[in-house]
Amino acid sequence: MTSTARTTDASTTNATTDARTTVHLAVYDTLADWETGHATAWLARAGYTVRTVGTTAGEPVTTIAGIRIVPDLSLADLTPEDSALLILPGAEQYDEGDELAPFTAKARAFLDAGVPVAAICGATAGLAKEGLLDDRPHTSAASFYLAATGYKGGERYVEADAVRDGDLITAGPTEPVAFAREIFARLGAYEGKRDAWYRLFHHSDPAAFAELNADED
Repeated sequence: MTSTARTTDASTTNATTDARTTVHLAVYDTLADWETGHATAWLARAGYTVRTVGTTAGEPVTTIAGIRIVPDLSLADLTPEDSALLILPGAEQYDEGDELAPFTAKARAFLDAGVPVAAICGATAGLAKEGLLDDRPHTSAASFYLAATGYKGGERYVEADAVRDGDLITAGPTEPVAFAREIFARLGAYEGKRDAWYRLFHHSDPAAFAELNADED
């Protein structure tokens, strides 16, 4: 019995650890390639596993650049308990109808469970339609872009590169670096080096390179 208890505890710990280090990236047709690259690449370098989530696992999607991505798992199989973060990139489909509504519904489930969600560009419009921006500070491409969705959160709109409000991160399409910075901050990645990272990639500050790559004491 003692041995069984130890095995169960270890299994639970491993599952929890995996969830804490697994980031899920939503993928769908017309995904805006440039918006999440900084975040996913540097999270991977920090030890996170990035898994792609599509409407159907194994069914390829095509980004706005024409790059084909085969999702690792289906949206229906994704649960907040198995994830550290859900990233929703922008896509033209967010402006063309409600086909991506299941992704923003999943974002609601994540937020309700206390698991963070990061949305950029068109995905913020999807969150607005879902009602997730009505009561939270947020940003996007422009205030009038979100206003066109008919949402009720206009007074909460913030003119900023990126906004982090608890478990929700939002940004506009021209701010992938600021978007990544807020994701790192929420997950606790690159503690003590986020400022240097941001200065390097946003301001091209050469001094920041040495700071970012300095050995820890």
